[in-house]
Amino acid sequence: MTSATSNLFVNFFSGLEISSALWQITVLIVSLLLALGISYWLRTRLPKTGNIPEIRISAIYRIGFPLIALLLVLIGRDALKHWHSVNILNIAVPLLFALTLIRLIIHVLRKVFKSSQWLESSEHFIVLTVWTGFALHLTGYLPTVMNTMDSLGFQIGKQRVSLLLILSGILSFLFTMLLAMWIANALEHRIMVKEKLDMNLRVVLSKLIRACLFVSGILIALPLAGIDITVLSVFSGALGVGIGFGLQKIASNYISGFIILLDRAIHPGDMLTVDNCYGKVSQLTTRYLVLQNGDGTESIIPNETLISSPVINHTYTNRKVRLSIPVQISYQSNLHRAMEIMKQAALKHPRVLTDPEAKVFLKSFGDFGINLEMGVWIEDPEEGRLSLCSDINMEIWNEFQKSGIEIPYPQQEIRMVDKNSTC
Repeated sequence: MTSATSNLFVNFFSGLEISSALWQITVLIVSLLLALGISYWLRTRLPKTGNIPEIRISAIYRIGFPLIALLLVLIGRDALKHWHSVNILNIAVPLLFALTLIRLIIHVLRKVFKSSQWLESSEHFIVLTVWTGFALHLTGYLPTVMNTMDSLGFQIGKQRVSLLLILSGILSFLFTMLLAMWIANALEHRIMVKEKLDMNLRVVLSKLIRACLFVSGILIALPLAGIDITVLSVFSGALGVGIGFGLQKIASNYISGFIILLDRAIHPGDMLTVDNCYGKVSQLTTRYLVLQNGDGTESIIPNETLISSPVINHTYTNRKVRLSIPVQISYQSNLHRAMEIMKQAALKHPRVLTDPEAKVFLKSFGDFGINLEMGVWIEDPEEGRLSLCSDINMEIWNEFQKSGIEIPYPQQEIRMVDKNSTC
């Protein structure tokens, strides 16, 4: 216990009187209640959208209560010290200041790691743990608590494992991981905005940097926690056996993912057909690929499938895609007029390209009519095919009705043969 802390508690117990304690407790409770009411009023009065950024509203929500309580306690302590002792308030001030500072740091970390759900869910636990540690240090009980945790342990070979060692290891691991993720996010952001680099190369670099920083954080956290780093040799051997027997699929997917990213055969935004799944590549990771279908569903395809199975990339060298629209007309209809109507209907649609131009072919002579097929080219396959074909077919139908061109339907001719008739 430091001399300043000892003097603080000596003055606290020596100057503690019933009336003085009641006044200080009253000031503290009133300050906390007022701070709670003011912070609640601010949260309800501030608009959810508008000119006030969301980050400021979130900051007021988390930091408003301890900060307002700290200011009110400071005002109450200055007003009360002329008549009574303020030893209780002298302890409350650094505790409230510490709570404000801790909540501010956690708030900044949440904004840095926006995608870290675990930080959001464990925010209150982190704040309570850090604040409790500071309170124990301020009151001088921290060395006693640490000695007690150190005495609770057991022996594993030559290594003694105690509760203090475990907690310090967890704190060291969390600190190094937070630092590593912060650096990884900063570097990933700088890499992803480099438009001169290929998108696949940017993804590979960001994943490699994140993995290297993660491993480095573990290698730094173990010695800080007092754990012999040679235990990693045993862990790496067990990991190798696990990969050999049970994790080969996972390892294969990760290796395949890096191969796909490096050979640049598939990019985010490409239109693929994989195992009868057609869609746009919305996400490309080191383990799987996500195809977004036209109906809103998403297909998650392991990277190993992309290596071992045929993949149709409709936009590999260019984004122009040919669509076939079949139409059947009756034998009595004007064939040349029908082909011209089909071509003009395609050219009227804004998504159909003029180069290459739409062409109509006489595909075959069917049982019930003449089979025609029109090929049109588009360069935005991600917008879907069904709506385009529907619009063109509707235009063809309307023009066929105006020109008297019939679309046949199946017909069967039945002949009745009289058995009594003679040849």
